[in-house]
Amino acid sequence: MDRQDVRRQWERVSETYADRRDPDGSDADLLDDLRERLPADPLVVDAGCGDGARTLSNLPDGSLGVDFAREGLELATERAPGARLAQADMLRLPVRASVADAVTAYHAVFHVDRERQPDVYEEFARVLKPGGLLLMTLPGGRYETVRQGWMGGSMFFSAPGRERTLEQLRAAGFDSLETTTATDPLGSSTEFVFAER
Repeated sequence: MDRQDVRRQWERVSETYADRRDPDGSDADLLDDLRERLPADPLVVDAGCGDGARTLSNLPDGSLGVDFAREGLELATERAPGARLAQADMLRLPVRASVADAVTAYHAVFHVDRERQPDVYEEFARVLKPGGLLLMTLPGGRYETVRQGWMGGSMFFSAPGRERTLEQLRAAGFDSLETTTATDPLGSSTEFVFAER
């Protein structure tokens, strides 16, 4: 499935996905931890922000939500009113180099073909200041599939596996990788990684 197919699928399922997510979960504690590590008046970029309810709305005001599905961004205008929004692909974030204090990417990178995921991590590193932070979900397995019937549509998922993802992050210039497990918005136990640029 190419990137435009993935975008079209997200246009179809964004509202259903937003409606089915749990408003609570221990992944919110990770955002608290992130905020404590940020400087005053930070710029945080939420890549793959979707409707913004779980991640973007819990980031500092003025954070930038980026998603390439217009439907998700329209929902985010209501659910994350303090955020700025941009329609773009995480492979080409609409942010200058070395200006962001943090990047978040919750359940987003695995919608990019695993062969291109190193490009995503290089893009995250590009926009971060030295010492900037990345907080993202970490895939548990190696897979590439289109799930039919997912949220009433179909969706592409791809990952090279946990260890390969950590290697790709290091190759993109991230270090001090810390992993932790939390309950995600769909009620599953998910591993997350904090990394420093």
